[in-house]
Amino acid sequence: MKNDDLFRLDGKTALVTGGAKGIGAAIARMFANRGARVFILDRDREAGEQTAAAIASTNRQAAFCFCDQADPESVETAIEQIVGEADKLDILVNNAAIAHIGTAETTSAEDMDRLLRVNVGGVHNMLRAVLPHMKKRGGVILNLASIASGLGLPERFAYSSTKGAIATMTLSVARDYLPYGIRCNSLSPARVHTPFVDGYLAENYPGREEEMYKKLSATQPIGRMGRPEEIAAFALYLCSDEAAFLTGCDYPIDGGFKNLNT
Repeated sequence: MKNDDLFRLDGKTALVTGGAKGIGAAIARMFANRGARVFILDRDREAGEQTAAAIASTNRQAAFCFCDQADPESVETAIEQIVGEADKLDILVNNAAIAHIGTAETTSAEDMDRLLRVNVGGVHNMLRAVLPHMKKRGGVILNLASIASGLGLPERFAYSSTKGAIATMTLSVARDYLPYGIRCNSLSPARVHTPFVDGYLAENYPGREEEMYKKLSATQPIGRMGRPEEIAAFALYLCSDEAAFLTGCDYPIDGGFKNLNT
């Protein structure tokens, strides 16, 4: 087998939530480049359409579909539309999520409810809508968790809680749907340089963005933040047939953050 034949997704239909920007957009581009027909699901219509158009301009298959994953009706509508166009669903990447800064004391009930509704409830909504279609012919589900789910990161109470839920949801789905030929794994990135990081620094550290970027990068033993394309490459492997023997696992991709920090 030639190297170019590895990690192909030809003939596959892939859904990527939060695919308009950042890690989601990188995954959408990677999957399309390897032959998948990609549907980008996101609330950001402008960015989503731009990303889909950029992919399509390279003679790859990509389309945008508006979806608010926290709204079950919006999810059902989006999945019905996609199934109507593509007839089948082979890959689901649950990437969309929101962040929050705060301890147990400073996190309000409203903030906690919002993160649970989007990060946990949103993934549940996607699973409920997609799994009935995947059960017909098998498929692959990849959830984006976080190293925050297994480490005591400061002031990440709500976010860490939701990502811990994603890691355990992954195990449950892998167990329940193994008889249907459905694999389910999760990826747990550390800090990745995305537009979200730039926005966070600009909002919280105006005038000190470069200083704080270097400080955050240095927390990872490898000496830098990850790149969205690196997360996408791992996602491609886990969603490809080359990973057919893998299910029910969470994989850190963290520059040594979990095991090498002292």
